[in-house]
This record gives sequence, structure tokens and C-alpha cells, in this order.
Amino acid sequence: MIKLIPAIDIIDGKCVRLSQGDYNKQITYCNDPLTIAKEFEQIGFTHLHLVDLEGAKAKHIVNIKVLDQLAQNTNLKIDFGGGIKSNMDIEMAFNAGAHQITAGSIAISEPDVVFKWIEKYSCEKIILGTDVLNNKIAINGWLNQTEVNIQDLLLTYISKGIEYCICTDVSKDGMLQGVNMDLYMKVKESFPNLNIIASGGVSSISDIEQLNAKEIYGAIIGKAFYEKKITISEFQKYL
Repeated sequence: MIKLIPAIDIIDGKCVRLSQGDYNKQITYCNDPLTIAKEFEQIGFTHLHLVDLEGAKAKHIVNIKVLDQLAQNTNLKIDFGGGIKSNMDIEMAFNAGAHQITAGSIAISEPDVVFKWIEKYSCEKIILGTDVLNNKIAINGWLNQTEVNIQDLLLTYISKGIEYCICTDVSKDGMLQGVNMDLYMKVKESFPNLNIIASGGVSSISDIEQLNAKEIYGAIIGKAFYEKKITISEFQKYL
């Protein structure tokens, strides 16, 4: 059964969503992320994808207090990303209660650092974050496009032990237009043992059913939850 992981994206301590990673297309859904996190927990979710969007842009963690607050006041297993660029950042995240961290931009810019993190913290604690636009990796809050192909990046990191990957189609994120199944199936066919967490575009329960039917490990749910495109009763089958 697919694992559903709701998302909270943070700017200025508030719960927001962007469209296609555009910081100028921001919708604020709640001024208190803890309220949303507790709602997720009450519904029956066990995990949370928490993203420090300001941290991603600033290249260092900004909203550490939000992580600490959510970890202290819920039982959700939080994977935290956005701005983790140094040994100090990753230690800060784990000390604040992160269950896992997502290594995104730094996996491109400083792979040797991430390799050492995998050795130190284990492959269970490090998720590879791949933000994909036209089959190439985007970094720094999706503000910069690289020439790195997702298949090549995955091949490198799987050889180092990575088992979990959040695969985000930037063009789909926040658009409520459905998921890029072609992308996920290509990745799954190339790396059948990789735990793929689909992100971007989930717009209805049918998207989740489609991902589940193809045995995708997990799916991140964002705007579809906030705008009530999927009902709580529809979620229940997968919780």
C-alpha cells in the first residue's frame, strides 16, 4: 500500500504553497503550522514532509523553530528539507527532531558531503531530493536549472546506498493537473529497488490510486489537501 505523506511548506513561519516553485505565486493557508500538523495527525497520517522554503532560497536553515515545535508537539515522523547545506545544518535538523532529512541541492553541489552523511547517519535517515524539470535537476528552491540528468544522479547515489528518493516534477507542483506517471515509471524501471516518493501534481484520489497500482512507494500530498480536492474519507483507505 502506498504511503501518503502530507506536506507543510514554510515561509515566514507560515504554512504556504507555491506553484511550480515560483516564490511570487505564494498562497498562505495557515499562520500556525502546528495547527495543520495536528490536523494531519488526527486524520491518521503518520509522516510529514516539512520544507523550509526560505532556507532553500537562503542556502541555510531558516525555520528551525517550526521543525522543533512540530516535533515536540506531535508524534509525526518528520522529514525535513530546505537549506540543509552543511554539517551544522544537518545536526541542527536532527537535534530539532527530524526523523529524516532531504538532501537536495547539496547532493549536486557537494556530493562528497552527502556521501559522508549517508555513512554517518545511515541510508534510512537521508532521503535524496530530486527536483526535475525536463528530465534535468533543478536546485536552490528550483531557482537554478542544472545539466544533471536524473538517471545519472540516481545511479551515483544508489551506488552509495541511497534507498529513498523524493522525485518532484517541478512543472506539475502546485498545479493540481495530475502526476507525471511517465517520469516515475522510468525511474522505477531503471531502479526497481528504490523507494520512490512521488511529488508534484497530485490532484485527486485517482492520482493516488494510479500511483498505488504501479507500486510507487509513497506520495506527497500538498495543495490537493489544502484545497479539499481529496476528502478525508478518501484518504482513509490508505492510512
